Amino acid sequence: MKQYIKHHPWHIIEEGFDAHLNKISESLCSIGNGRMGQRANFEEHYSGETLQGTYLAGVYYPDKTRVGWWKNGYPEYFAKVLNAPNIIGIDVTINGTRLDLAHCNIKSFNRTLDMKAGLLNRNFVATMPNGVTVTVSAQRLFSVVDDECAAIEYSLQTDVDATVSVKPFVDGDVSNADSNYAEKFWNILQTVSDIKSSYVLAETKKTQFRVCAAFKSSVKVDTQNIEAQHYSNATSAGCTYAFALAAHTTAVIYKFCTVTTSQNYNADALDGKAIVNLQRIVEKGYVKMVDEQKQAWFKKWTTSDIVIEGDVAAQQGIRFNIFQLNQTYTGLDERLNIGPKGFTGEKYGGSTYWDTEAYCIPFYLSTANQAVSRNLLVYRYKHLQKAIENAAKLGFKNGAALYPMVTMNGEECHNEWEITFEEIHRNGAIAYAIYNYINYTSDIDYLAEYGLEVLIGIARFWAQRVNYSTHKKKYVMLGVTGPNEYENNVNNNWYTNYLASWCLKYTIEAIDYVKSNHKKAFKQIVATTTFDAKVETTLWKDIIKKMYYPVDKELNIILQQEGYLDKEQILVADLPAADRPLNQKWSWDRILRSCFIKQADVLQGIYFFQDEFDNDTITRNFDFYEKRTVHESSLSPCVHSILACRIGRIDKAYEMYLRTARLDLDDYNNDTEDGCHTTSMAGTWMSIVEGFGGMLVRNNVLHFNPLIPAQWKSLSFKITYRRALLQVTIEGKKVTIENQSGQTIQLSVNSTLHQLKAMETYSNN
Repeated sequence: MKQYIKHHPWHIIEEGFDAHLNKISESLCSIGNGRMGQRANFEEHYSGETLQGTYLAGVYYPDKTRVGWWKNGYPEYFAKVLNAPNIIGIDVTINGTRLDLAHCNIKSFNRTLDMKAGLLNRNFVATMPNGVTVTVSAQRLFSVVDDECAAIEYSLQTDVDATVSVKPFVDGDVSNADSNYAEKFWNILQTVSDIKSSYVLAETKKTQFRVCAAFKSSVKVDTQNIEAQHYSNATSAGCTYAFALAAHTTAVIYKFCTVTTSQNYNADALDGKAIVNLQRIVEKGYVKMVDEQKQAWFKKWTTSDIVIEGDVAAQQGIRFNIFQLNQTYTGLDERLNIGPKGFTGEKYGGSTYWDTEAYCIPFYLSTANQAVSRNLLVYRYKHLQKAIENAAKLGFKNGAALYPMVTMNGEECHNEWEITFEEIHRNGAIAYAIYNYINYTSDIDYLAEYGLEVLIGIARFWAQRVNYSTHKKKYVMLGVTGPNEYENNVNNNWYTNYLASWCLKYTIEAIDYVKSNHKKAFKQIVATTTFDAKVETTLWKDIIKKMYYPVDKELNIILQQEGYLDKEQILVADLPAADRPLNQKWSWDRILRSCFIKQADVLQGIYFFQDEFDNDTITRNFDFYEKRTVHESSLSPCVHSILACRIGRIDKAYEMYLRTARLDLDDYNNDTEDGCHTTSMAGTWMSIVEGFGGMLVRNNVLHFNPLIPAQWKSLSFKITYRRALLQVTIEGKKVTIENQSGQTIQLSVNSTLHQLKAMETYSNN
């Protein structure tokens, strides 16, 4: 772990500069607005360790697949969210020497992400190689009000009279660090700089997304406006401000930026739209943009904040996670989804994974307008035909749908066999998300509009993926990888079998509902899908009745998969510290033969279906599997924290909570420099609300069974449930719930039912 980030309830603070930690800080202090975002790179030139990254949601490139051994069925490409033209650059030259902190004596340095206001601040004092000491203060925002716009205020002073050159620019000569063949993904079409704006017009190769990255700037010394000299070359455009700067006098640079794309406008109109954007935000001015930003973030925090009293590390952790989630996805555009790194890095391509359905949807269900989570489901509905094509490539028929492990457009683009073709449980996560959305919102008519078609496609896949074992006289599922990716090509992974059977049951229930309540829609769905209800559901019911589930009767536990107990049973507590993390220290062969578990597998299934297991069953399985879990997936600690709360293991729940909440802040897995684990951040929220808050929806009733750690004086959070806004506060055993809406709601607290009227407060004390 690296614990250099200062604890603070609202800020991420880096004091002092360590070049070896810079890429971690760039990830942690990333900012975005749902449409675009950027790592916390320096505005001025920096020749040290850095990952320059500006990312635009939905703009991607099909990077040609690179594998050692090509297998039939591999996708031709891996979709990559692109490092887009750099809009923040401001080169500074003082007395002929370029400012570069890699070659300065840094006397003081502070980089602070203000999560309350959505602002990135940086201040430093440094002595350059030519002896000049420069003081710089920089602030940056990516506007959540104008989501195609960003702005920078950058001021500097010198300790001596100096000749200064300031060169703000936009640069299209960028590349992805994760490019498979060191290929650059952009063609530069045009570079322009004049009094209206400076911009680079670029187009992605193959996918032909067109982007205009533009800015307009000004420089003022005292009250004097400095005149700009404009320039452009093959890949960049900008302007140069040259001036004399008296000692201890401040020069202030304002840079207003915008990025327009062909996703939203006619490709030929991008530069014109960019100029309109710039005119609007320049007229607003930087101060007003900051004020708007603060107000917009205040509104976000009003419905999504979680307050923990008595534990600053825990408080900072949860707010950091909520902040990243709110700036990564806003739900305003149903074409977009949530990449595992958000706008913080390039690993995993920035594409859509099953993480969205399994981990992210609960956060947006409870903290945002219902339309936001609905749009995440509609995204998958619109990719249904691609999912059917994905399944057909593998030999499945009759409209069976296999949703991709990794995608940008619905087409599978992941190229590791054991994940792409075996980790098929992601299909169940799509179906579970539909159930979860309806269970939480009561929007059951979603089934008739979109949901049932998706469920039928998924059910058809499961019906074809199992086979009947005459030896077992059961249906079995062979050659799969469960959530535990430290096991490949196993037979009868319990989680996958259980989830498949549940999907079939839920699809039958959905069919019955739509058939009874939306006859016209059902008739259309039957025609569209050529669905034979009698024949297909008869088979599904037989599979449900005869599905095989591996168990060990002696230990009275669910088996992760057949043969799991044949492995040498070593506990994580007995592993030498030098062997961790396994994925960086052990051979893959050794990992596969070990009993060690990367992330919740059996426990993932128990988490999804908690109502179907009593506490004794959960406890036995938790005790067995947690001791064998190395938590080397970012998605693991949150599930363990929630289940630990369920069975009263509050110390373990707290340990796992801190691990998920501070996973990136403390760099637990030595990989934060690649970007933050955005989707696991939603799991952190779940560990608070569903774990310590004990929230779940059962039989159309909202339940709370809270239990908080001794380290916390109190816990308070807000959720929106079926259009009712509730504030829940837990202080020891005291529970207070305020209904801050005009709706009456029925809820259960510690297994006792209550009617909570509009604007009424419940307290058990």
